Amino acid sequence: MMSLNTSSFTKSSITGASRTQPQSLKLSVRRQVVVAMVHSNSRPERNVGVSVDSATTDVSAPVAVEVEDLDNNNDKPTAVVGGGVEDVYGEDTATEDHFITPWSVSVASGYSLLRDPHHNKGLAFTEKERDAHYLRGLLPPVVVNHDLQVKKMMHNIRQYEVPLQRYQAMMDLQEKNERLFYKLLIENVEELLPIVYTPTVGEACQKYGTIFKNPQGLYISLKDRGRVLEILKNWPQKKIQVIVVTDGERILGLGDLGCQGMGIPVGKLSLYTALGGIRPSACLPITIDVGTNNEKMLNDEFYIGLRQRRASGKEYAALMNEFMSAVKQNYGEKVLIQFEDFANHNAFDLLEKYRTTHLVFNDDIQGTASVVLAGLISALKLVGGSLADHTFLFLGAGEAGTGIAELIALEISKQTNAPLEETRKKIWLVDSRGLIVSSRLDSLQHFKKPWAHDHEPVDDFLDAVKSIKPTVLIGSSGAGQTFTKEVVEAMSSFNEKPIILALSNPTSQSECTAEQAYTWSKGRAIFASGSPFAPVHYNGKNYVSGQSNNAYIFPGFGLGLIISGAIRVHDDMLLAASEALADQVTQEHFDNGLIYPPFTNIRKISAHIAARVAAKAYELGLATRLPQPEDLVAYAESCMYSPKYRNYR
Repeated sequence: MMSLNTSSFTKSSITGASRTQPQSLKLSVRRQVVVAMVHSNSRPERNVGVSVDSATTDVSAPVAVEVEDLDNNNDKPTAVVGGGVEDVYGEDTATEDHFITPWSVSVASGYSLLRDPHHNKGLAFTEKERDAHYLRGLLPPVVVNHDLQVKKMMHNIRQYEVPLQRYQAMMDLQEKNERLFYKLLIENVEELLPIVYTPTVGEACQKYGTIFKNPQGLYISLKDRGRVLEILKNWPQKKIQVIVVTDGERILGLGDLGCQGMGIPVGKLSLYTALGGIRPSACLPITIDVGTNNEKMLNDEFYIGLRQRRASGKEYAALMNEFMSAVKQNYGEKVLIQFEDFANHNAFDLLEKYRTTHLVFNDDIQGTASVVLAGLISALKLVGGSLADHTFLFLGAGEAGTGIAELIALEISKQTNAPLEETRKKIWLVDSRGLIVSSRLDSLQHFKKPWAHDHEPVDDFLDAVKSIKPTVLIGSSGAGQTFTKEVVEAMSSFNEKPIILALSNPTSQSECTAEQAYTWSKGRAIFASGSPFAPVHYNGKNYVSGQSNNAYIFPGFGLGLIISGAIRVHDDMLLAASEALADQVTQEHFDNGLIYPPFTNIRKISAHIAARVAAKAYELGLATRLPQPEDLVAYAESCMYSPKYRNYR
């Protein structure tokens, strides 16, 4: 189907046509400007004749009508889309001055309107709207409000006992009624976050080929080399502010899922909108398909990606370089590119290569680090002392582990003015070969070398715990049940309140459960995990564990970059985000054993994080939106997308 981009109508005129004409329109191609002229007190005709400039010849297509109010004496016309949808939020001006190639999808009225997720309101269309937009008879006679729709959808979703079925129900809703989807998610975030993201999204990715219905986002494969820019231009929205991209090689703790990792960018960007207020039309999920080494996927008849072994080396680097160049060429300097679930060897290289030329962010490395640091800053109020007074031991020395370790070292250096090389010595890492020590230096990957300290080799993790005697134990290994009873008991033997963070996702990969941590430590552990756990009742007391979820950080972090017009990400912005999140934990939360605030206030939390990140961007001279707003928190809140229905006229 071909229709016209709404923003192309801003200086336009149309000629009305008979309502008895067919539903499709004859487009006579002449010039770049489409003119729409309809008096505000008149009802737009269903079919209109239009003249448009393009390389194509006459075509038949349904068309959206942009109405310009000729009775209004203001110099600036009122922008309206989709047969008279008022552009209250300014979303349709996003594509101004961006020529559409070849077309973008829009909606006219009637049957088509009910099938456009961006404008559909379902039974919430009013009587007046049903008449104005040719919906009479296409809907049952009842008119319901937005809140009742939310109530009904939550009732329906709760009927499903299997989490994957709930996930599918949410994705179906997103494809039918975008604003209802986001209102539902915002108002029920604690219940639905584990459904639209971890842990359920992991299972969804594993079965993505089976449950695949409609494509979401862009797929760029090795077959598209030399045509990446052309593919980006196929996306209907032209003003993109956030891209989440994956190559599917390390999806959560589940390994190489290839092209089916698309569920991760889709899920992340849903949270960018719901939690951070980035408008949906500014978000673009992308999967780079370079093959997969997962034999199960390659032999699955429903697998949706390239059926070949994963490319690497120069072939991989060339495609990624073409992609990064094309993104910058098509969307400009200030589009945020978030790398998601790349394998270690590529994740560090990509971040290092492009951090000085693009606005890039790796959530696995930097986002995880920021949210964990925030939890540690909060935990200090329960255990006392400063970060420099503690000793940290990690199980896992990949993207997450080394990223967290580096940010902790940076924060200690900032607080004590000690050299970074010295503050790193408070932090120890264990990988698959044991404790990382200086005698292993020659065989270590480059990102592990800063953590090779002087110590005798230790192969066993429990022995490492007993030898290092950490006050903080952090799991980022992706290996479930590795914080054994013996490990937790050892931590409890030399710490009154051991801090134990089991961060690996999904739940099945968590280093230990909340119940195990509280039971084995006799209720003394300060515990948080990557995936959520139910409250634990132990020895007559209820324990509510925190969730060290990246969703606390990346939505607000991205919003802060956008509202400041930042052109690069700096480590100090990550520290600012951590401190802002820690500041949102109140005494009431501490009294309940929480080191993170509840997700119920996440949009307020995101606004505060965005304000701190933006302030740091201005301070560092990396912001381009000038002048700086006086109240950055209020400004961040004012920029947030609202899922409230528009009033159609």
